[in-house]
Amino acid sequence: MLKPTIFIVFIFLTNSIFAQNKTINIKQLSPKVYVHESFLDTEEWGKVSCNGMIFVNDGEAIIFDTPANNEASNQLIRIVEDSLKAKIVGVLVNHFHEDCLGGLKAFHQRLISTYANLQTIALAKSNGFSIPVFGFKKKLTLKVGGEKVQNFYFGPAHTQDNIVSYIPSEKVLFGGCMVKALGASKGNLADADTTQWSHTIKKVMKLQPKIVIPGHGKVGGPELLTYTEKLFN
Repeated sequence: MLKPTIFIVFIFLTNSIFAQNKTINIKQLSPKVYVHESFLDTEEWGKVSCNGMIFVNDGEAIIFDTPANNEASNQLIRIVEDSLKAKIVGVLVNHFHEDCLGGLKAFHQRLISTYANLQTIALAKSNGFSIPVFGFKKKLTLKVGGEKVQNFYFGPAHTQDNIVSYIPSEKVLFGGCMVKALGASKGNLADADTTQWSHTIKKVMKLQPKIVIPGHGKVGGPELLTYTEKLFN
């Protein structure tokens, strides 16, 4: 049986590039920063749109959260390599849920380094998920094409292990599911610490980002942090 052909359509807009198909969408936020969007099928919430981030600098790229599955991850890898002309040097996992590491196997098959908080590694293992290889406790700084990428564990919120990732040169924060889009509900609280969430967000605010990417929903600015802090206060 012939496999269906997957078409990737690039749409060029002012300051934006989209790569779109049924599996993954990519939007450009700045010359070096992109959001990747994939879709996770869940029993409780239905089909959920999930955000991740791509940072590209001087021929190197780093991915923040995998797409929701290996198929979407393989497509993301091809787009980064073929269209963005960058070598993927690492993947940062925000927390242990499937919307963050569901496509980790695709990166491991390419021998791409994967990083996460030590708690995330332990929780992924105990839940039977793919396991990031390299762990850190409080802070991890990597370099991509010579630019710093900072990753912080500030405390529990959406999960006990959730981190945030920050690119100082771009003033861009990938908050993952710790950060809510404007108007969003509290969402999945199965593994949350709602008593510490607001306190943890206050620590994130000190980074003073200009662009904030939530785990789900629309990208915004520091107002997303303010909204999230008030939501759990």
